[in-house]
Amino acid sequence: MSKGSTGPTPGFLVWRLANKWRVAVDRALAPLGLTHAQYSLVASLYGMQRAGERPSQRRLADHTGLEALYVSKLARALESAGLIERTRDARDPRAVQLALTEQGEAVTGRAITVVQELLDQLLEPLGGLDAERTRAFTDDLTTLLDARLAPPVPHDESTKGTTP
Repeated sequence: MSKGSTGPTPGFLVWRLANKWRVAVDRALAPLGLTHAQYSLVASLYGMQRAGERPSQRRLADHTGLEALYVSKLARALESAGLIERTRDARDPRAVQLALTEQGEAVTGRAITVVQELLDQLLEPLGGLDAERTRAFTDDLTTLLDARLAPPVPHDESTKGTTP
């Protein structure tokens, strides 16, 4: 809670909503063998491939907002499941490029349908996926996600207990 309010803070509500949606997506995708995190990776890869791109793990990490190390871990698991292939980039041998397999494209297509139906349900209180309130909500979330945060202030003994 904030100092001037008796209700929940926006940060707490965003955290609760993110957890609610993650759990709902995890449950909806479980029959397809995907988690929400894996879905964010394959759905992004699906869209990028349709646009003619074969992204590196780094590019996909930047696109999804996930840590590069986590994307690497997810990619290895998805490769083991036969949903993506990882290959070395001929232009940069340190980089790994990702692509959906045929099976990966089929599973991702079904997953996108499942998640779209779930989003319609989750956004119904705002009027549904195509409602003006949903567009405004999306714009507000985008504004918050695009806002740059100040770099963290280093903490040492001389600043302990003080507020920047």
